Amino acid sequence: MASIVFENVTRRYTPGARPAVDKLNLDIADGEFLVLVGPSGCGKSTSLRMLAGLEPIDEGRLLIDGKDATELRPQDRDIAMVFQSYALYPNMTVRDNMGFALKNQKVAKAEIEKRVAEASRILQLDPYLDRKPAALSGGQRQRVAMGRAIVREPSVFCMDEPLSNLDAKLRVSTRAEISALQRRMGVTTVYVTHDQVEAMTMGDRVAVLLHGVLQQVDTPQNLYDYPANAFVASFIGSPSMNLIEGTIRGDKVSLGTGIQISVPEEVAAEVRSNPDHFEGRPVIVGARPENMYITSANESGAVLGEVSHIDELGADSMVYVLASGVKNPNTDLLCEGIPEDMRVKVISAADTDKAQLGIRVERHHGLQPGDMIYVVAAPQDTHLFDGLDGRRIGATVAAPAHTIKADKVQTQS
Repeated sequence: MASIVFENVTRRYTPGARPAVDKLNLDIADGEFLVLVGPSGCGKSTSLRMLAGLEPIDEGRLLIDGKDATELRPQDRDIAMVFQSYALYPNMTVRDNMGFALKNQKVAKAEIEKRVAEASRILQLDPYLDRKPAALSGGQRQRVAMGRAIVREPSVFCMDEPLSNLDAKLRVSTRAEISALQRRMGVTTVYVTHDQVEAMTMGDRVAVLLHGVLQQVDTPQNLYDYPANAFVASFIGSPSMNLIEGTIRGDKVSLGTGIQISVPEEVAAEVRSNPDHFEGRPVIVGARPENMYITSANESGAVLGEVSHIDELGADSMVYVLASGVKNPNTDLLCEGIPEDMRVKVISAADTDKAQLGIRVERHHGLQPGDMIYVVAAPQDTHLFDGLDGRRIGATVAAPAHTIKADKVQTQS
Protein backbone atom coordinates (compact mmCIF):
# COMPACT_ATOMS: atom_id res chain seq x y z
CA MET A 1 0.00 0.00 0.00
CA ALA A 2 1.14 3.61 -0.48
CA SER A 3 0.30 7.22 0.21
CA ILE A 4 0.24 9.69 -2.69
CA VAL A 5 1.07 13.40 -2.70
CA PHE A 6 0.63 15.82 -5.60
CA GLU A 7 2.74 18.96 -4.96
CA ASN A 8 1.86 21.86 -7.30
CA VAL A 9 1.58 19.39 -10.18
CA THR A 10 0.96 21.08 -13.53
CA ARG A 11 0.47 19.70 -17.04
CA ARG A 12 0.46 21.86 -20.19
CA TYR A 13 -0.22 20.36 -23.60
CA THR A 14 0.58 23.61 -25.43
CA PRO A 15 3.24 26.10 -24.25
CA GLY A 16 1.63 29.36 -23.14
CA ALA A 17 -1.87 27.86 -23.10
CA ARG A 18 -4.03 27.31 -20.03
CA PRO A 19 -2.80 24.18 -18.20
CA ALA A 20 -4.85 21.00 -18.42
CA VAL A 21 -4.00 20.57 -14.72
CA ASP A 22 -2.96 23.67 -12.80
CA LYS A 23 -0.93 23.46 -9.57
CA LEU A 24 -2.69 20.40 -8.18
CA ASN A 25 -2.06 19.89 -4.45
CA LEU A 26 -3.61 16.72 -3.10
CA ASP A 27 -2.74 14.28 -0.29
CA ILE A 28 -4.11 10.73 -0.55
CA ALA A 29 -3.74 8.49 2.49
CA ASP A 30 -2.45 4.93 2.44
CA GLY A 31 -5.47 2.70 1.82
CA GLU A 32 -7.83 5.53 0.90
CA PHE A 33 -10.40 5.37 -1.91
CA LEU A 34 -10.26 8.81 -3.53
CA VAL A 35 -12.49 9.76 -6.46
CA LEU A 36 -11.60 12.47 -8.99
CA VAL A 37 -14.79 13.92 -10.45
CA GLY A 38 -15.75 16.78 -12.74
CA PRO A 39 -17.17 17.57 -16.17
CA SER A 40 -15.39 16.66 -19.41
CA GLY A 41 -12.08 18.48 -19.80
CA CYS A 42 -11.66 19.25 -16.09
CA GLY A 43 -8.28 17.48 -15.81
CA LYS A 44 -9.29 14.39 -13.85
CA SER A 45 -8.03 11.78 -16.36
CA THR A 46 -4.86 13.79 -16.97
CA SER A 47 -4.20 13.79 -13.21
CA LEU A 48 -4.68 10.02 -13.09
CA ARG A 49 -2.41 9.47 -16.08
CA MET A 50 0.33 11.59 -14.46
CA LEU A 51 0.04 9.42 -11.35
CA ALA A 52 0.37 6.27 -13.46
CA GLY A 53 3.32 7.68 -15.41
CA LEU A 54 1.43 7.74 -18.72
CA GLU A 55 1.59 11.55 -18.89
CA PRO A 56 4.64 13.72 -18.07
CA ILE A 57 4.57 16.30 -15.27
CA ASP A 58 5.64 19.75 -16.48
CA GLU A 59 5.89 21.38 -13.05
CA GLY A 60 5.71 20.21 -9.45
CA ARG A 61 6.38 16.86 -7.80
CA LEU A 62 4.61 13.54 -7.34
CA LEU A 63 5.39 11.49 -4.25
CA ILE A 64 4.41 7.83 -3.91
CA ASP A 65 4.91 6.41 -0.43
CA GLY A 66 7.14 9.37 0.43
CA LYS A 67 9.48 8.90 -2.55
CA ASP A 68 9.76 11.26 -5.51
CA ALA A 69 8.14 9.48 -8.46
CA THR A 70 7.96 12.47 -10.82
CA GLU A 71 10.41 10.99 -13.33
CA LEU A 72 9.85 7.33 -12.47
CA ARG A 73 8.93 5.00 -15.33
CA PRO A 74 5.37 3.57 -15.25
CA GLN A 75 6.61 0.01 -14.73
CA ASP A 76 8.59 1.12 -11.67
CA ARG A 77 5.68 2.77 -9.83
CA ASP A 78 3.92 -0.39 -8.60
CA ILE A 79 0.59 0.85 -9.96
CA ALA A 80 -2.14 -1.21 -11.63
CA MET A 81 -4.45 0.52 -14.11
CA VAL A 82 -8.05 -0.39 -14.95
CA PHE A 83 -9.18 1.24 -18.19
CA GLN A 84 -12.60 2.26 -19.47
CA SER A 85 -12.19 -0.06 -22.47
CA TYR A 86 -11.15 -3.07 -20.29
CA ALA A 87 -8.21 -3.65 -22.71
CA LEU A 88 -8.54 -7.45 -22.66
CA TYR A 89 -6.72 -9.65 -25.16
CA PRO A 90 -9.49 -11.22 -27.31
CA ASN A 91 -7.41 -14.29 -28.21
CA MET A 92 -6.72 -15.22 -24.58
CA THR A 93 -8.91 -16.91 -21.99
CA VAL A 94 -9.91 -15.14 -18.80
CA ARG A 95 -7.23 -17.11 -16.96
CA ASP A 96 -4.52 -16.07 -19.40
CA ASN A 97 -5.67 -12.44 -19.47
CA MET A 98 -5.43 -12.22 -15.70
CA GLY A 99 -2.00 -13.81 -15.52
CA PHE A 100 -0.42 -12.20 -18.59
CA ALA A 101 1.36 -9.33 -16.80
CA LEU A 102 2.82 -11.73 -14.23
CA LYS A 103 4.03 -14.02 -17.00
CA ASN A 104 5.83 -11.07 -18.63
CA GLN A 105 7.47 -10.34 -15.27
CA LYS A 106 8.82 -13.93 -15.19
CA VAL A 107 6.83 -14.78 -12.07
CA ALA A 108 6.88 -18.50 -11.29
CA LYS A 109 4.02 -20.48 -12.85
CA ALA A 110 2.82 -21.80 -9.49
CA GLU A 111 2.67 -18.26 -8.08
CA ILE A 112 0.73 -17.04 -11.12
CA GLU A 113 -1.80 -19.84 -10.72
CA LYS A 114 -2.14 -19.06 -7.02
CA ARG A 115 -2.77 -15.34 -7.57
CA VAL A 116 -5.19 -15.91 -10.45
CA ALA A 117 -7.13 -18.43 -8.38
CA GLU A 118 -7.37 -16.02 -5.44
CA ALA A 119 -8.48 -13.08 -7.62
CA SER A 120 -10.98 -15.32 -9.41
CA ARG A 121 -12.44 -16.39 -6.07
CA ILE A 122 -12.76 -12.78 -4.87
CA LEU A 123 -14.40 -11.67 -8.12
CA GLN A 124 -16.51 -14.82 -8.57
CA LEU A 125 -14.96 -15.59 -11.95
CA ASP A 126 -14.31 -19.33 -11.47
CA PRO A 127 -17.00 -20.44 -13.99
CA TYR A 128 -15.50 -18.21 -16.70
CA LEU A 129 -11.76 -18.85 -16.41
CA ASP A 130 -11.59 -20.83 -19.66
CA ARG A 131 -13.81 -18.50 -21.68
CA LYS A 132 -12.59 -15.77 -23.98
CA PRO A 133 -13.76 -12.12 -23.63
CA ALA A 134 -16.23 -12.41 -26.52
CA ALA A 135 -18.23 -14.95 -24.49
CA LEU A 136 -18.56 -12.61 -21.48
CA SER A 137 -21.03 -9.89 -20.57
CA GLY A 138 -19.89 -6.31 -19.99
CA GLY A 139 -19.92 -6.75 -16.24
CA GLN A 140 -17.91 -9.97 -16.45
CA ARG A 141 -15.32 -8.31 -18.68
CA GLN A 142 -15.02 -5.50 -16.16
CA ARG A 143 -14.37 -8.02 -13.40
CA VAL A 144 -11.66 -9.67 -15.51
CA ALA A 145 -10.00 -6.26 -15.96
CA MET A 146 -10.18 -5.82 -12.18
CA GLY A 147 -8.73 -9.30 -11.69
CA ARG A 148 -5.80 -8.54 -13.95
CA ALA A 149 -5.00 -5.55 -11.73
CA ILE A 150 -5.52 -7.48 -8.48
CA VAL A 151 -3.11 -10.32 -9.32
CA ARG A 152 -0.27 -7.83 -9.59
CA GLU A 153 -0.74 -6.98 -5.87
CA PRO A 154 0.10 -3.30 -6.51
CA SER A 155 0.54 -0.46 -4.04
CA VAL A 156 -2.00 1.68 -5.93
CA PHE A 157 -5.03 1.04 -8.15
CA CYS A 158 -5.79 3.64 -10.84
CA MET A 159 -9.26 3.33 -12.38
CA ASP A 160 -10.27 5.49 -15.35
CA GLU A 161 -14.09 5.50 -15.73
CA PRO A 162 -14.26 1.69 -15.56
CA LEU A 163 -18.08 1.56 -15.40
CA SER A 164 -18.98 3.92 -18.23
CA ASN A 165 -19.64 1.09 -20.73
CA LEU A 166 -22.12 -0.71 -18.45
CA ASP A 167 -25.89 -0.29 -18.38
CA ALA A 168 -27.50 1.56 -15.47
CA LYS A 169 -28.45 -1.50 -13.41
CA LEU A 170 -25.07 -3.16 -13.86
CA ARG A 171 -23.26 0.05 -12.93
CA VAL A 172 -25.02 0.12 -9.55
CA SER A 173 -24.11 -3.48 -8.70
CA THR A 174 -20.55 -3.23 -10.03
CA ARG A 175 -19.73 -0.04 -8.16
CA ALA A 176 -20.87 -1.77 -4.96
CA GLU A 177 -18.58 -4.72 -5.79
CA ILE A 178 -15.60 -2.42 -6.42
CA SER A 179 -16.19 -0.50 -3.17
CA ALA A 180 -16.45 -3.71 -1.14
CA LEU A 181 -13.36 -5.14 -2.83
CA GLN A 182 -11.31 -2.02 -2.09
CA ARG A 183 -12.34 -2.06 1.56
CA ARG A 184 -11.42 -5.73 1.82
CA MET A 185 -8.00 -5.34 0.15
CA GLY A 186 -7.13 -1.94 1.61
CA VAL A 187 -5.21 -0.86 -1.51
CA THR A 188 -4.91 2.88 -2.14
CA THR A 189 -7.28 3.59 -5.03
CA VAL A 190 -7.67 6.65 -7.26
CA TYR A 191 -10.85 6.47 -9.32
CA VAL A 192 -11.91 8.82 -12.12
CA THR A 193 -15.52 9.44 -13.12
CA HIS A 194 -17.70 12.20 -14.56
CA ASP A 195 -20.70 10.79 -12.68
CA GLN A 196 -21.12 12.61 -9.36
CA VAL A 197 -23.52 9.95 -8.05
CA GLU A 198 -20.82 7.33 -8.65
CA ALA A 199 -18.31 9.56 -6.89
CA MET A 200 -20.53 10.17 -3.87
CA THR A 201 -21.40 6.51 -3.37
CA MET A 202 -17.89 5.07 -3.76
CA GLY A 203 -15.26 7.44 -2.41
CA ASP A 204 -13.91 7.92 1.11
CA ARG A 205 -13.22 11.42 -0.18
CA VAL A 206 -14.09 13.11 -3.45
CA ALA A 207 -11.92 15.67 -5.26
CA VAL A 208 -13.90 18.00 -7.55
CA LEU A 209 -12.04 19.57 -10.48
CA LEU A 210 -12.98 22.23 -13.04
CA HIS A 211 -10.81 23.98 -15.65
CA GLY A 212 -7.82 21.97 -14.39
CA VAL A 213 -8.11 23.40 -10.88
CA LEU A 214 -8.97 21.49 -7.70
CA GLN A 215 -12.17 23.09 -6.36
CA GLN A 216 -12.68 21.05 -3.19
CA VAL A 217 -11.71 17.71 -1.68
CA ASP A 218 -13.73 16.27 1.18
CA THR A 219 -16.01 13.45 2.27
CA PRO A 220 -19.16 13.00 0.17
CA GLN A 221 -21.37 14.28 3.00
CA ASN A 222 -19.26 17.38 3.61
CA LEU A 223 -19.25 18.18 -0.12
CA TYR A 224 -23.04 18.01 -0.08
CA ASP A 225 -23.52 19.98 3.14
CA TYR A 226 -20.66 22.49 2.83
CA PRO A 227 -19.78 23.10 -0.84
CA ALA A 228 -16.74 25.39 -1.09
CA ASN A 229 -18.13 27.39 -4.00
CA ALA A 230 -21.14 27.78 -6.25
CA PHE A 231 -19.80 25.37 -8.87
CA VAL A 232 -19.38 22.54 -6.37
CA ALA A 233 -22.86 23.32 -5.03
CA SER A 234 -24.35 22.98 -8.50
CA PHE A 235 -22.32 19.91 -9.50
CA ILE A 236 -22.64 17.76 -6.38
CA GLY A 237 -26.13 16.46 -5.72
CA SER A 238 -28.76 15.04 -8.06
CA PRO A 239 -30.87 17.01 -8.69
CA SER A 240 -28.44 19.86 -8.12
CA MET A 241 -28.75 22.72 -5.66
CA ASN A 242 -31.04 25.60 -6.65
CA LEU A 243 -29.03 28.81 -7.10
CA ILE A 244 -30.41 32.34 -7.46
CA GLU A 245 -28.61 35.67 -7.85
CA GLY A 246 -29.13 38.20 -5.08
CA THR A 247 -27.75 41.31 -3.36
CA ILE A 248 -27.11 41.89 0.34
CA ARG A 249 -29.15 44.78 1.77
CA GLY A 250 -28.57 45.12 5.50
CA ASP A 251 -29.59 41.85 7.14
CA LYS A 252 -31.58 40.79 4.07
CA VAL A 253 -30.78 39.35 0.66
CA SER A 254 -32.76 40.88 -2.20
CA LEU A 255 -33.55 38.24 -4.84
CA GLY A 256 -35.64 40.36 -7.17
CA THR A 257 -38.34 42.97 -7.25
CA GLY A 258 -39.99 42.91 -3.84
CA ILE A 259 -38.51 39.50 -2.91
CA GLN A 260 -36.25 39.34 0.14
CA ILE A 261 -35.01 36.66 2.50
CA SER A 262 -33.10 36.95 5.75
CA VAL A 263 -29.35 36.46 5.62
CA PRO A 264 -28.80 32.81 6.68
CA GLU A 265 -28.12 32.56 10.42
CA GLU A 266 -24.86 30.73 9.72
CA VAL A 267 -23.34 33.85 8.12
CA ALA A 268 -25.37 36.65 9.76
CA ALA A 269 -22.67 37.48 12.33
CA GLU A 270 -20.00 37.67 9.60
CA VAL A 271 -22.17 39.99 7.49
CA ARG A 272 -23.00 42.26 10.45
CA SER A 273 -19.35 42.51 11.50
CA ASN A 274 -18.20 43.79 8.09
CA PRO A 275 -20.98 45.95 6.59
CA ASP A 276 -18.62 47.90 4.32
CA HIS A 277 -17.62 44.68 2.58
CA PHE A 278 -21.05 43.07 2.32
CA GLU A 279 -23.53 45.92 1.85
CA GLY A 280 -24.69 45.91 -1.78
CA ARG A 281 -22.48 42.92 -2.59
CA PRO A 282 -23.80 40.45 -5.18
CA VAL A 283 -24.32 36.96 -3.76
CA ILE A 284 -25.70 33.60 -4.80
CA VAL A 285 -28.38 32.03 -2.62
CA GLY A 286 -28.51 28.23 -2.67
CA ALA A 287 -31.05 25.66 -1.45
CA ARG A 288 -31.28 21.92 -2.05
CA PRO A 289 -34.53 20.63 -3.63
CA GLU A 290 -35.44 18.78 -0.43
CA ASN A 291 -35.09 22.04 1.52
CA MET A 292 -37.64 23.94 -0.58
CA TYR A 293 -41.40 23.71 -0.22
CA ILE A 294 -44.63 25.00 -1.67
CA THR A 295 -46.17 27.84 0.34
CA SER A 296 -48.59 30.78 0.18
CA ALA A 297 -48.07 34.24 -1.26
CA ASN A 298 -47.77 35.93 2.12
CA GLU A 299 -44.73 33.98 3.37
CA SER A 300 -41.52 36.00 3.47
CA GLY A 301 -39.17 35.14 0.61
CA ALA A 302 -41.80 33.26 -1.41
CA VAL A 303 -41.19 33.20 -5.17
CA LEU A 304 -44.00 32.82 -7.71
CA GLY A 305 -43.43 30.40 -10.57
CA GLU A 306 -45.06 28.23 -13.19
CA VAL A 307 -44.67 24.46 -13.05
CA SER A 308 -42.73 23.61 -16.22
CA HIS A 309 -42.45 19.84 -15.84
CA ILE A 310 -42.59 17.08 -13.26
CA ASP A 311 -40.32 14.05 -12.86
CA GLU A 312 -42.22 11.21 -11.22
CA LEU A 313 -39.57 9.18 -9.37
CA GLY A 314 -41.79 6.64 -7.63
CA ALA A 315 -41.04 7.30 -3.96
CA ASP A 316 -41.30 11.05 -4.51
CA SER A 317 -41.44 13.62 -7.32
CA MET A 318 -39.31 16.47 -8.61
CA VAL A 319 -41.33 19.54 -9.55
CA TYR A 320 -39.54 22.09 -11.74
CA VAL A 321 -40.71 25.67 -11.63
CA LEU A 322 -39.87 28.68 -13.81
CA ALA A 323 -39.83 31.46 -11.22
CA SER A 324 -40.41 35.05 -12.32
CA GLY A 325 -38.24 38.02 -11.34
CA VAL A 326 -35.14 36.01 -10.34
CA LYS A 327 -32.08 34.66 -12.19
CA ASN A 328 -29.83 31.59 -12.17
CA PRO A 329 -26.06 32.36 -12.20
CA ASN A 330 -23.42 30.91 -14.50
CA THR A 331 -21.69 28.56 -12.04
CA ASP A 332 -18.93 27.51 -14.45
CA LEU A 333 -17.33 30.89 -13.73
CA LEU A 334 -18.05 30.84 -9.99
CA CYS A 335 -15.13 28.64 -8.99
CA GLU A 336 -11.42 28.57 -8.19
CA GLY A 337 -8.93 29.37 -10.94
CA ILE A 338 -11.02 31.80 -13.02
CA PRO A 339 -9.37 35.17 -13.87
CA GLU A 340 -11.07 38.30 -12.52
CA ASP A 341 -11.77 39.68 -16.01
CA MET A 342 -13.94 36.62 -16.73
CA ARG A 343 -15.81 36.78 -13.43
CA VAL A 344 -17.29 40.24 -14.08
CA LYS A 345 -19.54 38.57 -16.65
CA VAL A 346 -21.20 36.35 -14.07
CA ILE A 347 -23.99 38.54 -12.72
CA SER A 348 -25.24 39.46 -16.20
CA ALA A 349 -24.78 35.94 -17.58
CA ALA A 350 -28.49 35.07 -17.48
CA ASP A 351 -30.43 36.70 -20.32
CA THR A 352 -33.82 36.00 -18.78
CA ASP A 353 -35.68 37.22 -15.70
CA LYS A 354 -36.77 33.68 -14.87
CA ALA A 355 -34.93 31.03 -12.91
CA GLN A 356 -35.50 27.28 -12.94
CA LEU A 357 -36.01 25.83 -9.47
CA GLY A 358 -36.42 22.19 -8.47
CA ILE A 359 -38.53 21.14 -5.48
CA ARG A 360 -38.69 17.61 -4.11
CA VAL A 361 -42.27 16.80 -3.05
CA GLU A 362 -44.30 13.80 -1.95
CA ARG A 363 -45.56 11.70 -4.85
CA HIS A 364 -49.27 12.48 -4.30
CA HIS A 365 -48.85 16.18 -5.00
CA GLY A 366 -51.72 16.89 -7.41
CA LEU A 367 -49.71 19.38 -9.49
CA GLN A 368 -49.76 19.76 -13.27
CA PRO A 369 -47.52 21.63 -15.74
CA GLY A 370 -48.85 25.16 -16.07
CA ASP A 371 -49.90 25.47 -12.42
CA MET A 372 -48.81 28.68 -10.69
CA ILE A 373 -47.33 28.10 -7.22
CA TYR A 374 -45.28 29.92 -4.59
CA VAL A 375 -42.09 28.25 -3.38
CA VAL A 376 -39.69 29.15 -0.58
CA ALA A 377 -36.48 27.76 0.93
CA ALA A 378 -36.18 26.65 4.55
CA PRO A 379 -34.08 29.47 6.12
CA GLN A 380 -31.91 27.15 8.25
CA ASP A 381 -30.87 25.17 5.15
CA THR A 382 -29.98 28.11 2.90
CA HIS A 383 -26.43 28.57 1.58
CA LEU A 384 -24.75 31.83 0.59
CA PHE A 385 -21.94 32.27 -1.95
CA ASP A 386 -20.03 35.35 -3.06
CA GLY A 387 -21.46 36.57 -6.37
CA LEU A 388 -18.07 37.69 -7.70
CA ASP A 389 -15.86 34.66 -7.06
CA GLY A 390 -18.40 32.00 -6.06
CA ARG A 391 -16.76 31.18 -2.73
CA ARG A 392 -18.88 30.03 0.17
CA ILE A 393 -19.66 32.69 2.76
CA GLY A 394 -19.56 31.24 6.25
CA ALA A 395 -18.17 28.14 7.92
CA THR A 396 -16.61 25.29 5.97
CA VAL A 397 -15.35 21.93 7.19
CA ALA A 398 -12.89 19.48 5.69
CA ALA A 399 -11.80 15.96 6.56
CA PRO A 400 -8.05 15.50 5.95
CA ALA A 401 -6.69 12.35 4.36
CA HIS A 402 -5.11 10.98 7.56
CA THR A 403 -8.47 11.24 9.35
CA ILE A 404 -10.15 9.22 6.61
CA LYS A 405 -7.54 6.48 6.93
CA ALA A 406 -7.89 6.37 10.72
CA ASP A 407 -11.66 6.07 10.42
CA LYS A 408 -11.32 3.18 7.96
CA VAL A 409 -8.94 1.32 10.26
CA GLN A 410 -11.33 1.71 13.19
CA THR A 411 -14.25 0.53 11.06
CA GLN A 412 -12.40 -2.58 9.85
CA SER A 413 -11.10 -3.54 13.31
